[in-house]
Amino acid sequence: MRASLAEIVGAEHVLAGDAREYLHDSTDTRGVQGHADAVVLPGTAEEVAAVLAWCYERDVPITPRGGGTGYAGGAVPLGGVVLSLERLTRVRSFDPLLWRIEVEAGVRTGEVHRLARESGLFFPPDPGGAEQSQIGGNIATNAGGPHAFKYGVTGKWVTGLEAAVPPGELVRTGGPLRKDVAGYDLKALLVGSEGTLAIVTAAWLRLLPAPEAVHPVVAFYAGARAGCDALLRVVGSGLEAAALEYVDGGALAAAGPSYPGTIPAGTGFMVIAEADGSRREAARLRGDLLSVLGEGALGAATPSPGELWRWRHGVVFAVIAKRGGKLGEDIAVPLDRLAEAIEESVALGGHYGLEAVSWGHAGDGNLHTNFLLDPEDPEELARAERAGEELFELALRLGGTVSGEHGLGLLKRGHAGWPPRVAGLQQAIKDAFDPKGLLNPGKKL
Repeated sequence: MRASLAEIVGAEHVLAGDAREYLHDSTDTRGVQGHADAVVLPGTAEEVAAVLAWCYERDVPITPRGGGTGYAGGAVPLGGVVLSLERLTRVRSFDPLLWRIEVEAGVRTGEVHRLARESGLFFPPDPGGAEQSQIGGNIATNAGGPHAFKYGVTGKWVTGLEAAVPPGELVRTGGPLRKDVAGYDLKALLVGSEGTLAIVTAAWLRLLPAPEAVHPVVAFYAGARAGCDALLRVVGSGLEAAALEYVDGGALAAAGPSYPGTIPAGTGFMVIAEADGSRREAARLRGDLLSVLGEGALGAATPSPGELWRWRHGVVFAVIAKRGGKLGEDIAVPLDRLAEAIEESVALGGHYGLEAVSWGHAGDGNLHTNFLLDPEDPEELARAERAGEELFELALRLGGTVSGEHGLGLLKRGHAGWPPRVAGLQQAIKDAFDPKGLLNPGKKL
């Protein structure tokens, strides 16, 4: 196998299947490890298509891989070939005056942010791990982030895709266009498909002029009910915050000591909002957010954006440090059920003898619920797995979804709660693109 693949990409770009760094994603802390027969690192889109053709001809499963930052096991191989896109790092074109850029799938998210910023532009999607995650992976999961409340998830900023499709052909859908309604939206089908329909090799991305000013606003509350009432007031007031986040009491207890400011005594819930726009617009919105969030709050403040977001992105590490590990799940519920979901998820952890904490993208009703555990204790991990399954049931019962932004991958397949007809249509799409079922098998469906 390795010798044949080496003829396509070069011997130095074919690794043994036991190369551990390619056998897991961010779920490795809960013991999720895959296995493969070989790892291939193509350097061009044409090589990606050729590797796919080789696998399809021989009925070899193929698992596309980006930065390995996923939380659903989507890049964990179940045999066959791992195809890493890390060498596809070219910026094919960049037109700042037209607010667009075309990049290959292996370009890191942080690099797109930097290129845009240096030209006075803005690429809004900001999933965690921007320095490790790759654009292709963000597209594969339709990744979100804190600023999805105003700006939407990754797919909103994709105007076109190049992808390798079975049995091994490069196709393009969309492009450097602002409008295209000529056919079925294949681009939208590939966005969020988690590598089960095609292997994205490049994307055209839409950019925006960068906002002149950015002003975070934080407010502190006694508990989730008061904090979620404040969130509903923000939305009901028509305030277009750039971000609307929350951190619950358990997560605050872990991360609070490093918060760049003062947390009032008795705080059990934090809301983070952000105002952006022109200097005048951002200042006005900051004042409005302070007024609305201040009602019923224990305190409110306007920290510097850099310090605040560094702290917010570090909450996960502070939580992990409490026990050494965690099982984290991503669900989303209607905004008016958010407080209920937060409280019930904490109670669910208690039912299984585990501390549960959460934080997330409040404006989208998106919770990241985490069950803290000792990663060396298999019995505790098993209890956390059962709690996670009940969390999915909770999300569906509240009218929500088992994934707001991480995808289904390996770990959530079978939990989406689709009725039979919808499940059948999903499978029909898979069969149309990948009739042999070799692309990222065992994932999503």
